[in-house]
Amino acid sequence: MAQPEKAKESSAPAPDDLIHPFQTDNAGASGRVVRLGAVIDEILGHHDYPDVVSALLGEAVALAALVGAALKFDGTFILQTKTDGPVDMLVADYTAPGQLRGHASFDRARVDRLEAAAAQELLGNGHLAMTIDQGADMERYQGVVPLEGCDLNAAADIYFRQSVQLDTFLRVAVARHYTAPTNGGAGNWQWRAGGLMLQNLTREGGRSGIFADLDAGAGADGDAEDWNRVRLLAETVEDQELVDPMLSSERLLYRLFHEEAVRAYTPSALSFECRCSRDKVKAMLDQFSPSDLREMVEEGEIRVTCEFCNRQYSFDPSAYG
Repeated sequence: MAQPEKAKESSAPAPDDLIHPFQTDNAGASGRVVRLGAVIDEILGHHDYPDVVSALLGEAVALAALVGAALKFDGTFILQTKTDGPVDMLVADYTAPGQLRGHASFDRARVDRLEAAAAQELLGNGHLAMTIDQGADMERYQGVVPLEGCDLNAAADIYFRQSVQLDTFLRVAVARHYTAPTNGGAGNWQWRAGGLMLQNLTREGGRSGIFADLDAGAGADGDAEDWNRVRLLAETVEDQELVDPMLSSERLLYRLFHEEAVRAYTPSALSFECRCSRDKVKAMLDQFSPSDLREMVEEGEIRVTCEFCNRQYSFDPSAYG
């Protein structure tokens, strides 16, 4: 693949809905860039969330994509928060090779009172759990880190440093972008999300925890000076660069790391995919007792709505006796 510095300036929108892996040869660090356009707009569009909640869920989905893309097998990476804040739960998951979904649970009255709140205020105190589900009959791996007055970026950074012992830089951003009208149509606002993840995979001891063996290291005996230098470069990235529809991931990588001999590899596509189905919902209802099912009946039906895609399933209660 062409090196990032060979990418040409263009007036056309950059490719979206992808994960772009890269490596900085001089510092021996590896990472990924995530770009989400139509996919994150679809995920958030399924819900009637306040903008601040949508933005927070968008961050969780972008973070799930960045971390989950390390999976080298068919499985699902699940990012979930549980807190005492106005947004008491966020769930975002990535299923290999690139399917994303997410939803949030929140107290609308508390959120409305906060208005333009920071993520820390919305989340409150609790925990962030990161889980790898390898499928039926396979062991699950989970790591948990406290959420105590910090945002998702900070909590994930703490996890990688303390539990996995892997130097990591993470930043995600979410914004609404106005698309101008074309051919006499109306313009509209669309959600966008982006993120950057950088890891010092040369560091000795950084191969433990639930993410062990998910990435190939760039070498051995990493140099702290090299890592500090490349991390400082990563920290210069601005939120607007992560969500800019006109800035390709290759151009962004060149801006940040051209002095580090950055190499961009082939990107992989991301999509929205909800795994709900009528059969799965019925199997869930089969677990309830007849008395519990009777309490679920409304207007002569049992109705179940998927939290991820808002699809509603209706069942005849007589089928359950």
